[in-house]
Amino acid sequence: MKLNIQYTNEQLAIIREQGFVYMCACPSQVAEQVARLRHLFAYQQKCISENKTPLEIKTHEMIAEATSQAHDLMQTCLHNVLIHENWDLDTLKMPEHLRQVLEKIVLE
Repeated sequence: MKLNIQYTNEQLAIIREQGFVYMCACPSQVAEQVARLRHLFAYQQKCISENKTPLEIKTHEMIAEATSQAHDLMQTCLHNVLIHENWDLDTLKMPEHLRQVLEKIVLE
């Protein structure tokens, strides 16, 4: 079983960084959850690969499947948010209009 990867780990890091720099946490939080789901999925795959009983294997397969579904859902959410907010999907830079709003709030 493999995860459907729409954004690389490096791209997720860029999105998270933009959130930290411009204090816009929502897309950054979604990117963080996608990354955490990838860690959970990898952990389950490790557990499946170890010599375990059929009961244990089934448990980890169930968790991995649910994690894969959650990953797809959150990755789609992230993509839709980035499109909605007009992020540059090539560079994954936050749009200027959002940066200006956030910079104005900081300066006030």
